[in-house]
Amino acid sequence: MSTTLPVIAAVDGSDDSLRALDWALDTAHRREARLRVVHVRQYAVWAQTDVLVAGPPDTGEDPVLDQAREHLQGRAFAVATEYVGMEGVPGAALPELGADAQLLVLGSRGRGGFASLLLGSNGMAAARDAECPVVVVPRPGREVHGEAPAESGPRVVVGLHVDSPDDATLSFAFAEAALRGARLQVVAAYPWPVQTWAAAGQIMPPVIDEVSIESETRVLADGFLAPYRERHPDVRAEPYVAPGDAAGHLVAASRDAELVVVGRHRRRLLAPARMMGSVTHAVLLHAVSPVAVVPPAPPQE
Repeated sequence: MSTTLPVIAAVDGSDDSLRALDWALDTAHRREARLRVVHVRQYAVWAQTDVLVAGPPDTGEDPVLDQAREHLQGRAFAVATEYVGMEGVPGAALPELGADAQLLVLGSRGRGGFASLLLGSNGMAAARDAECPVVVVPRPGREVHGEAPAESGPRVVVGLHVDSPDDATLSFAFAEAALRGARLQVVAAYPWPVQTWAAAGQIMPPVIDEVSIESETRVLADGFLAPYRERHPDVRAEPYVAPGDAAGHLVAASRDAELVVVGRHRRRLLAPARMMGSVTHAVLLHAVSPVAVVPPAPPQE
């Protein structure tokens, strides 16, 4: 899967960013890609009203990049690696790096912010605004409830909205599963119970039973997955169809998963700003595995 674009790991000296660096190194090796390690040094933007959000690369000394070099020293496999220091506003500069990357990887928390935060502002900005897929690597210690997967072995999880499936999200998930020799668990949730309001204070019973909704959801999911299965015959893709909250099912499925893949909302006419969506937001906050947020495929003309 060689490409001219690098895998970018954002570092800031924190333990979280070093865990993300490890994940990025492994992924660059799998993709036969270069690894670019980037440190964006924060300047006091309120004191410098005429500066850019990111300055040109700095070739001077950078203790954070030195730490990253030392951290990667002596690894078993060789990946072409470059180290880049920049000055700017990380929350604005990091998403812009995605224009020249096949993947942007960072930790869930950096050095700044409050210790109680589950996801730092830089991770949130990158996942929302970057033009390439963004992988956020969580810190250890998170817990999820639910049963462990019935089958052991490497597993990638992807969320599928059968009402509006996104090609970019499914393509990324199948490609990652193929690279990792993993099976693909496709989570397709459907709303239940379905409530119909007849009048103020009155709720009508559903006109269709749950078995029918589950069956229709499964048929739709299998139909959407068919062309990806043909392109990736070595990937065993298994729909997991369940009622209720999609975010809850994805978080539960993150247990022992190598990666959870979710999509990002596309821009809308009345909401032109980039949005992640409530499901993606919740998965980023609570999943115990790394989470990949994939920008939507461009609209077809």
